[in-house]
Amino acid sequence: MQPKPSYSRRALTRFRASDDIWVCWRCNGREDVSRVLDISIDGLFIQTPHLKVKEGMSAKLDFLVQEGTIKADAVVRHVKGGSGLGLRFLAVPEEDRQRLKALLRRLRTFTTTLPQFFRSLARE
Repeated sequence: MQPKPSYSRRALTRFRASDDIWVCWRCNGREDVSRVLDISIDGLFIQTPHLKVKEGMSAKLDFLVQEGTIKADAVVRHVKGGSGLGLRFLAVPEEDRQRLKALLRRLRTFTTTLPQFFRSLARE
């Protein structure tokens, strides 16, 4: 068994999603709606007990957030048994990418405006 590195392999920061961010997703013939737990410009982690998917499977995503509609093609990168899926964006139309960037700015602002005590809790 290989030990896990103590550093993050992730190049881009993920932001904890607010409670109002949900995504409709389709993968492996299944359609579901799930809460987004964290998100970045290149992917997200969704909460779902429905894990009849495997790494490498393609998925279609549809968000409806304050910033507008965001559609994306994605691939399953990580399956965490009993809790959720990590998905990497493969294609996001340019107009949707602008809304995604606006969403990330909102989440970044929310995180940085919290008092220090609450920011540490938000990262747990």
